[in-house]
Amino acid sequence: MKIAEIRELTTGDLKERVEAEVANYQQMVLNHAISPLDNPAQIRQLRKTIARMKTELRQRELNNK
Repeated sequence: MKIAEIRELTTGDLKERVEAEVANYQQMVLNHAISPLDNPAQIRQLRKTIARMKTELRQRELNNK
């Protein structure tokens, strides 16, 4: 997910999306520990997407103060 797409989301949608992506990330890591994924680079990409979303949430929080 690109930063432009993240900025288009509302704050509520963004929070829900972060929770869903974190759950997906944890499940992916667990599955990879049991049997290797076809593309383990997906884990890194998902981690970076989560970081982008959290960064945008934090920026919105700071701008509203």
